Amino acid sequence: MRVVKPFFLASQNIKAQRALKLLKRKYSNFDLKNSNVIVVLGGDGSILSMINNKDFLKKKIYGMNRGTVGFLLNSYEEKNLLERIKSSKEFKLNPVSMTVTDINNKKYKALSLNEVSLLRQNRFAANVRVNVNNRIKINKLICDGVLVSTPAGSTAYNLSAHGPILPLNSSLLALTPICPFRPRRWKGALVNEKSKISLKVLDPVNRPVSATAGQVEVRNVKNVDVFCDFNKSLKLLFDKNQNLEEKIFNEQFIF
Repeated sequence: MRVVKPFFLASQNIKAQRALKLLKRKYSNFDLKNSNVIVVLGGDGSILSMINNKDFLKKKIYGMNRGTVGFLLNSYEEKNLLERIKSSKEFKLNPVSMTVTDINNKKYKALSLNEVSLLRQNRFAANVRVNVNNRIKINKLICDGVLVSTPAGSTAYNLSAHGPILPLNSSLLALTPICPFRPRRWKGALVNEKSKISLKVLDPVNRPVSATAGQVEVRNVKNVDVFCDFNKSLKLLFDKNQNLEEKIFNEQFIF
């Protein structure tokens, strides 16, 4: 990127708004249409929500942490911003897509860069049939829930549920149970990123389950189909010393 034309986008928290005002005074601010990079000031949620905006998918995105964890962003620094962007490395993240059918046969679709998760809605454990590429792998999984995670999301909810950390270039999805009761020893599975995963709720009325992808939650679901959407990608830019691939790899050695 020889010429950087930034469009600044900030979350509503005080830190992000202060940074926005300062950077707009320090650097030229282009409108979204004429920009070639979106500079995001916020937290991981600010980045994750961008997958649902078609205009954002057309641009490169350089995030600076003005939130909490900031795993998907660079550290905040006011100096040499344009030079940092020029020398940054690009990573393309593909989301997982979920298609949900609820008990009233209504259908919903949503995308997530991290994971699609199913969770029980009441005191009864969920009963879920796990199907991968049109083959039943677990006839009845009794659990609190189950999730399908991307490599980028494998250090988030997936890791908290004792799922594996996936290298960014692994071409895999993690299928991870949440508090499984039967089969108790099943710890999950790694599946090819081109797989189609179908999760069927066996008793959706008495044992209701919700499904979540990103900011979208659907309750009282009876079937959820999940696959990796290669037609959409978020193009994230990272400083050389904050390489996303290295960040995810290093999470395996944190204890």
